[in-house]
Amino acid sequence: MASHVTPVSCSALPPGSSNGVRRTAGPKSFFLAAGTTNRVNLVLKNSQRFWGNLSNFRCNVASNGSTDNRFDQSTTNGEISMSPYIWPDKKRPRVCILGGGFGGLYTALRLESLFWPDDRKPQVVLVDQSDRFVFKPMLYELLTGEVDSWEIAPTFTELLKNTSVLFVKDRVKILRPCDHLHHGRTNKDTLNCAGTVDLESGTSIEYDWLVLALGTEPKLDVVPGSAEYAIPFSTLEDALRVDKELKRLERGMSGNGSLPIGVAIVGCGYSGVELAATISERLQSNGKVQAINVQTTICPSAPPGNREAALKVLESRNIELLLGYFVSCIKEVGGASDDGSTIKQKKYILELQPAQRGLQRQSLEVDLVLWTVGSTPLIPRLQPPDQPFAIPLNGRGLVETEETLRVKGHSRTFAIGDSAALRDLSGKLLPATAQVAFQQADFAGWNLWAAINDRPLLPFRFQNLGEMMVLGKSDAAVTPSFIEGFTLDGPIGHAARKFAYLLRLPTDEHRVKVGISWFTKTAIDSAASLQSSITNLLSGN
Repeated sequence: MASHVTPVSCSALPPGSSNGVRRTAGPKSFFLAAGTTNRVNLVLKNSQRFWGNLSNFRCNVASNGSTDNRFDQSTTNGEISMSPYIWPDKKRPRVCILGGGFGGLYTALRLESLFWPDDRKPQVVLVDQSDRFVFKPMLYELLTGEVDSWEIAPTFTELLKNTSVLFVKDRVKILRPCDHLHHGRTNKDTLNCAGTVDLESGTSIEYDWLVLALGTEPKLDVVPGSAEYAIPFSTLEDALRVDKELKRLERGMSGNGSLPIGVAIVGCGYSGVELAATISERLQSNGKVQAINVQTTICPSAPPGNREAALKVLESRNIELLLGYFVSCIKEVGGASDDGSTIKQKKYILELQPAQRGLQRQSLEVDLVLWTVGSTPLIPRLQPPDQPFAIPLNGRGLVETEETLRVKGHSRTFAIGDSAALRDLSGKLLPATAQVAFQQADFAGWNLWAAINDRPLLPFRFQNLGEMMVLGKSDAAVTPSFIEGFTLDGPIGHAARKFAYLLRLPTDEHRVKVGISWFTKTAIDSAASLQSSITNLLSGN
């Protein structure tokens, strides 16, 4: 590729694709008020420098989420024309990364860490609907108070402040790729744009390279009542909501005659089992957890050591496993006291149908329903209406990719993480885990470097390093792949898991801050435990 890359307009876009798009207002954005549109447009026409300054202002405001103002062009019928995102440099390659999870954020950081010639280092924009990166494997520790939100959910602004990566808080509305219509260069010195991304706030980002890392979201509309009454456990907001509900239920317990808090968890995969172990430890004798699974075992894909350690912990706590059942519906009902008066506390009835012979139908009455099964990919709903098959999807709605993580039929689009359907050498789809996304981000960053610098792309090879699961505040199970049949569990497993995740936090600066925080908390807890032991010894207890 020539040393100077000049993006040009994407001629493959259909006529009118950037006009007449109805806006769904995003939560926060980064545009000026619509009333100033005409004046700003006049200035923009006469000052290219102002365009560049406006683009920097726009991204900085989006990073700190401090304004709801927008820059758009409203029409009399309520529709708007999309406003183009202005890249700071017109010559350097433009990389747009959609999704700020493990795949998207770590790809951006990988691109930043590589050595680039000055004229080829790409401009990188990271788009996510939240202003925080969430280290999802440690959401469970929020329920026990073992970690604080800032430790596992730092802001993108903080993580990217020492990089050249620009962050935009917004939701993706429509993907408009065109790299499947023309492959690569039009001549030695010119690279056609690879497509555009329309955002819900009314801005349109034209890019040369695209990384799809949007992942999936929980699928709640599975049975009647699940979307209305069940809470998923996938985001920081979900974890905070569950914690809030548990605190409300805990405050509602008064007197020795109160019934234990009932919590139903649908699904006994990793997430369901980790939730059951964590919540049961928190509630102890004040609660009863019932975990439901359609299969007759928990964590069917887990290593035997992890499964055995989990079963041991679940059996030692106030947890009832209802295996071989599926939920047919969830209803909200009003509870009643012993004297027949209605109580305000909401209750939920789960109707269970047997999935195995020999089991009987059951009904559960609980105070809280948590849903951990099923997910739906985001890419299918983002397909352009005029090109519904522009991005190749498999039967599950995941993006089909080559071994290099490049989308099939698309020369300058990559898909990683939960968005991608990539198979291992045995033909089995790679699991939707953080470990896979970590590794794919490393390869995606390198392959983007290789593609921009006209080097061969590397095929992705997943290296299974083992599996970990948390089972409470001081309990976990860790099964490394390099030692056959070996599992660390109990407090040692918990410490090993926490240390492994500390090393996986996004940046060195954040790792140091979190490491100091965790060390301080451990020291305080140890001192308190020692003081309590000495007090009990001196008092003769």
